[in-house]
Amino acid sequence: MRGSRGRYSLKRLRLRQSWHKFNLYNLSRAEPPVVTTRTFFQQKWTAKSTARAYHGETVREKQWQRMFRRTLRAVVPMDHNQLARSDGYEQAQGRGSGLEPHPDRKPPPFPKTPYMNMTFAPLERRLDTAIFRAMFASSTRQARQFVLHGDVKVNGKMVLELLQNQAADSMKYPGYQLNPGDMFQVEPERVLFATGAPKDARERRAGRVARRKAQSSKDPDESSSDPPTTTANDQPSPQPEAPSEEVSTKETLKSLLSQARTFLAAPSSSPAISAKRKQDLRAFQRTLKRALSRSNDIFPQKATNLTDSIDAQLQELTQKLNLNPPPPPPENEKERAAAARDLGPETLTLENSSLLRQALAEARENPIDATKTYATPWRPRPYMSAFAFIPRFLEVHHRVCSAVYLRHPVARPGLAEVPTPFGNDTNALAHNWYLRRR
Repeated sequence: MRGSRGRYSLKRLRLRQSWHKFNLYNLSRAEPPVVTTRTFFQQKWTAKSTARAYHGETVREKQWQRMFRRTLRAVVPMDHNQLARSDGYEQAQGRGSGLEPHPDRKPPPFPKTPYMNMTFAPLERRLDTAIFRAMFASSTRQARQFVLHGDVKVNGKMVLELLQNQAADSMKYPGYQLNPGDMFQVEPERVLFATGAPKDARERRAGRVARRKAQSSKDPDESSSDPPTTTANDQPSPQPEAPSEEVSTKETLKSLLSQARTFLAAPSSSPAISAKRKQDLRAFQRTLKRALSRSNDIFPQKATNLTDSIDAQLQELTQKLNLNPPPPPPENEKERAAAARDLGPETLTLENSSLLRQALAEARENPIDATKTYATPWRPRPYMSAFAFIPRFLEVHHRVCSAVYLRHPVARPGLAEVPTPFGNDTNALAHNWYLRRR
């Protein structure tokens, strides 16, 4: 991203709403601001600038000043057992404030409510911030880009339709203020791109080759553009016969096995694998090749035994792999080498057959596709686990890439629902700064 080096500077520490590795490093070494040698005005200005770099980075200062509210939302939880047990009459007993309970029966004190951490709560209503909090984008800037490109919908409509009553298909206003009950949805491909690992050099090269092949297949031949001319005496040319269902089924199974082999051979799918495990995987690849060469022995020739659905083909394939364990290896080295050369698909070990079933299931649910803009099979991007949390005021469904804004964030004893990396003192100074400005 352009300007990322300045935004995530390691010298001038500025925390951002992003999953960048430099931002994670800055979060780990962030410290409270120095207040002993500064005036109260300097403390407030430093706290304001530090907090605003994280909260509402893309929001102009005057716009945020209009959004700022003096009142802070908070709730006080009540003990339902105590409310059901008493109606408060004991508070009127004794001297003024009621009878004092026994010291051993005193309830534990409630933790303090961090009211000041709710200073930037109005920014959590913004659409781009909610997309970032729902883990649909790796930063608020990327969430803003998704909205501007028309990949986000709110309640099934775009922002223009909600704000201007115009016909539109998606929302293009990142600053749209969500109301309780609003549901927003992001295109799944964009979410997979934002949260998935980037491609390495080998995968990028494979993607370029796949795009070239797709482009060449789309370009029509010059000869095919001219309409065919026929005469009365000419006989219609025989049409080429369509490939038989047997060949198509066989090719489908070949592609599935090749995909499973590629999945097992991918270095990203098996990090920190042992040398013995690598040897087993290489032997398993050789077994797959022999299985492909002897496909007539495993799969029947008639295509009617296999259904047209890929899921049914995978199910039938896994059923055929429920094989018996291989016989014990011979003691003689020559016989052992000959048995290893003659090892066919019918002597697959239970471990290899389970690996194949797992690979085929992964190939069906998480396929390898070089044309995607992210690494396939999909895997989370690095340094993502430190930011993997969902606030309480959002209900997220990651399978359909949609979320519901349940309510406005509130503060409760010991917890403020606005995620912030700053302490209560820093947010209090920032709140005092904007109190003076109002």
